[in-house]
Amino acid sequence: MTATPNTISLPDTKYYLNERYRDLQAIAREYKQAYQQGDPFPNIAFENFFNPDVLDAILDEFPNLESKEDIRYQTPNEIKLASRGERRFGPVAKAFAHFLNSEPFLLFLQELTGIDETLMPDPYFEGGGFHQTKPGGFLKIHADFNKHRQTGLDRRLNVLVYLNKDWMDDYGGHFELWDRDMTRCVKKILPAFNTMAMFTTSDFSYHGLPNPLTCPPDRSRKSLALYYYTNGRPAHEINHGLEDHTTLFKARKGDEVDAQMKKFNTKQAMKDLVKDLLPPILTKTAKKVVK
Repeated sequence: MTATPNTISLPDTKYYLNERYRDLQAIAREYKQAYQQGDPFPNIAFENFFNPDVLDAILDEFPNLESKEDIRYQTPNEIKLASRGERRFGPVAKAFAHFLNSEPFLLFLQELTGIDETLMPDPYFEGGGFHQTKPGGFLKIHADFNKHRQTGLDRRLNVLVYLNKDWMDDYGGHFELWDRDMTRCVKKILPAFNTMAMFTTSDFSYHGLPNPLTCPPDRSRKSLALYYYTNGRPAHEINHGLEDHTTLFKARKGDEVDAQMKKFNTKQAMKDLVKDLLPPILTKTAKKVVK
C-alpha cells in the first residue's frame, strides 16, 4: 500500500490582499509615478492594502517584546522594542511575512519602485520583524544601516505594515520623512491599522518618529517591518566615505531636545572605530578606555 504524503494547504496570493489591490502588477503600474516622484525621496503609503482578517490574526499573535530573546533599544536616539528573526512570529504572521518575501510581491515592488537591480528579500529579518513603541518611546530621525551583515547586500527598500486600530492623531507616532538638510518634515504618515508605508532607502533618506509617543498607557505603536536588498546601488545614493555604516542618526536643526544626540553619537562612533581597528582580544580593554 502506497502511503499518501501529507499536504499543506496554503492561501492563494490574493487571500492576503484587499480586493482593490489584488492585481499587484496593475497597482504597481498605476502608482509607480507617484512613488518614484515622492518627496523628499521616493515613497508611498497605501491605506487598507491587505485583507484585514489577516492583520487581525497577526495582531492577536503579537508577542510581548520584553522577553530576553527580543531587542530593547534605550538610548538618546531611540526607545523601542523589536523581535529577533522570525522566531517570535505566530503561524499567520510567518505565512504573511513569507508572502511579502515571495516572487509576486517582489515583482510588484520592482515595478512600483523602478529599482533597476534585482530586489532580494531578507529571510533573516535583520533589523526587521515586529516593532513596538510604548508611551514615551521614540526613534530619532536617521538613515538606515546600508549593508546586510550576513550577505553584504545593499539595503534599498523598506516596507512597513502598521497594526494600530483606532489610532488617534494626538497619540503621535507619525512616520516622518525629512529633507536632506534636516530643516523640515516634508511628510507625515499616521500609523493606522492596515496602512502600508514604503520608501527607497539611501544614505540620505532621513526618517523616523522623533517625538515621544503620547498614547494612553494601555496602548502601543505596533508594526511589521520588511527590508529588501540588491547587489550594488547607484552612486547618488551613497554618502561617500561612509560606504558601509550602521544607522546614521541626525539631529533636527534648531531642536534643543535633539542636541543631546551629538554627544552620544560621538561616543558611539569612537566605540565603533575601536571595534573596527583593534584585534578582538584588545577590544574589551579599549572599551573601558573609551568610557
